[in-house]
Amino acid sequence: MRQRQGRQRALYTSEERHRRDASPWTLVQGVLAPLQFLVFLISLVLVLRTLATGEGAEAAHASIVVKTLVLYAIMVTGSIWEKAVFGRYLFAPAFYWEDVFSMLVLALHTAYLIALATHLLDTSGLLVLALAAYATYLINAGQFLLKLRAARLEAPTSLTLAGEGAR
Repeated sequence: MRQRQGRQRALYTSEERHRRDASPWTLVQGVLAPLQFLVFLISLVLVLRTLATGEGAEAAHASIVVKTLVLYAIMVTGSIWEKAVFGRYLFAPAFYWEDVFSMLVLALHTAYLIALATHLLDTSGLLVLALAAYATYLINAGQFLLKLRAARLEAPTSLTLAGEGAR
């Protein structure tokens, strides 16, 4: 939590908490975050299998594309959620550093799509790039899980469906 003139700043004001709990985008984030994690786990297994055996490259690439599309979906809907709750699409003070790191996650996933489409890298290079993107995704997911925990500790009786879902 940030310090502001000797006191901690709450993650949400009461108005923001009300908007968060009333927003349909909170539920959307609550569904997309675990879906993205499931897609990530499946893709990670396929990527590691291809790197280890050389087999299944097409399935691995397809899974990375699906993972990236789910990432785009959660980023777009997360931005809409952030606008509904905080009045800005990105970089609200409560989620500033999570959003900054999300940009790196997006950049690496997008770099993978560009490299795949333009044949800039061979299969191994593409899969290593995907693993770098996945590593940043895991860090970012951890950031959002910490915010989810902070929100729950801050207001234990409040609805917290995962508007703070890992984007």
